[in-house]
Amino acid sequence: MQLLDGTAVSGQIKLELKNELNEWKVQGGKVPHLAAILVGNNPASEAYVGNKVKTCAELGFESTLLRFDTSISELELLAEVEKLNLDTRIDGILVQLPLPAHISEDAVINAINPDKDVDGFHPISQGRMILGQPGFLPATPYGILLMLAHYQIDITGKHCVVVGRSNIVGKPMSILLSRNANPGNATVTICHSKTTDLKAFTLQADVLIAAIGRARFITESMVKAGAIVLDVGINRVEDASKKSGFRLVGDVDFENVAPKCSFITPVPKGVGLMTICGLMRNTLNAAKLKKMN
Repeated sequence: MQLLDGTAVSGQIKLELKNELNEWKVQGGKVPHLAAILVGNNPASEAYVGNKVKTCAELGFESTLLRFDTSISELELLAEVEKLNLDTRIDGILVQLPLPAHISEDAVINAINPDKDVDGFHPISQGRMILGQPGFLPATPYGILLMLAHYQIDITGKHCVVVGRSNIVGKPMSILLSRNANPGNATVTICHSKTTDLKAFTLQADVLIAAIGRARFITESMVKAGAIVLDVGINRVEDASKKSGFRLVGDVDFENVAPKCSFITPVPKGVGLMTICGLMRNTLNAAKLKKMN
């Protein structure tokens, strides 16, 4: 079993991004500027946004964090997004999800200028991805592709099973794994909470992507020997031994599944770090796109 180490891979990718940014600045390019919107004080969202802002500083990107109380109305939030759309200093916009129940996530995502949609969630970004056209890929699936490429894992002709059908991970992941590219050219099955006899499908997987949002949902009996397992889940479980009172686990029962795998990602320090790499790559590309236009 080989661990797919998000810390090592993200470190290499960040070094590559730093070097690319330096070359870009020599050519007269502007420093990429990422704007993040955070509504409320959800601890997980705070941590995610904090890591993104920290990575911007590490790479030499500029960042702006806009915080709003949960009392903000949908119209007010849409107005803030439009300000960022019109701000020529801003190259990329992300709105940290989830949003309060009274705000439509679709409405907010749709309001982002597609040329600044570095999370890759806008319908135009998703449409370009489906058609194989240049655009911003959703950050988590993009990060997984970067990890597969780093480890030179060839998935051509492999059976990939994606457990989860969200617009953020499951659906785009299934499209990217099947595209005529490297990594890609896999045969893909997408499963979900309503799949009958899910285990029958996961046992067929040469590559298993777990993105269902349930702690330790994928057990040892659901994974065939030699499989490649990519765990997208980040779940908090109680742990009295921790100062915080909890610890993070994935959607995979790592301790019992890992010995069966050829490759597996840990949680934490796995796919989550790659998501940030995908976001940063999109942000640099957004700055370059602006100059070309």
